[in-house]
Amino acid sequence: MTIRPASDRSLLVSFGQEISLEAHRRVVSLSRGLGGIRGILNIHPAYSSVLVDFDPRLRGRAELEALLRELAAATGGINAIERTVEIPVRYGGEYGPDLEEVARHAGLSAERVVELHSSAEYLVYFLGFSPGFPYLGGLPAELATPRLAAPRQLVPGGSVAIGGSQTGVYPVDSPGGWRIIGRTPLRLFDAQASPPALLAMGDRVRFTPVREGAI
Repeated sequence: MTIRPASDRSLLVSFGQEISLEAHRRVVSLSRGLGGIRGILNIHPAYSSVLVDFDPRLRGRAELEALLRELAAATGGINAIERTVEIPVRYGGEYGPDLEEVARHAGLSAERVVELHSSAEYLVYFLGFSPGFPYLGGLPAELATPRLAAPRQLVPGGSVAIGGSQTGVYPVDSPGGWRIIGRTPLRLFDAQASPPALLAMGDRVRFTPVREGAI
């Protein structure tokens, strides 16, 4: 673990450079441990790091660094995996305009792409980009596909997409450059709900193909 300043009021805690389950568990454990601590303004977890914003009037940098090391040592063994969430998906057609391109890039049939994508179990490493957007690890290597050269100005909320070696779900209408292969009727983000995001770090996700008319 390394800790270095990211600004005059933030510290970046890193657990190595590799995307791994061990680093993810340490990220989740530390993020949980920081909840409600005086002087912490915000935390920004990523694949193998946590950016911690703090109020220097309430907690000094050296004091916070010592606290971070203490928390990381105390919570390192917490299991980050909590539950499995099934997400129904209508693949292809108007809901998945890039499915055929993903299939061509992989040298597979569209049906095989759907089979591979829906047979894997994914881990929510963290949420970001837009509220509730899950960055999922576990995409079968055969399905890795480059992002679009020019992002779409509007991707419908619920779109299931592939970007490089990752897959994810757009929670709300937004711009985006990932390859859209399907859509889910589930709302991944609802500002009026508690919690507002359907998924959380440490969740497992499985995609379930559904027929036309289910969306």
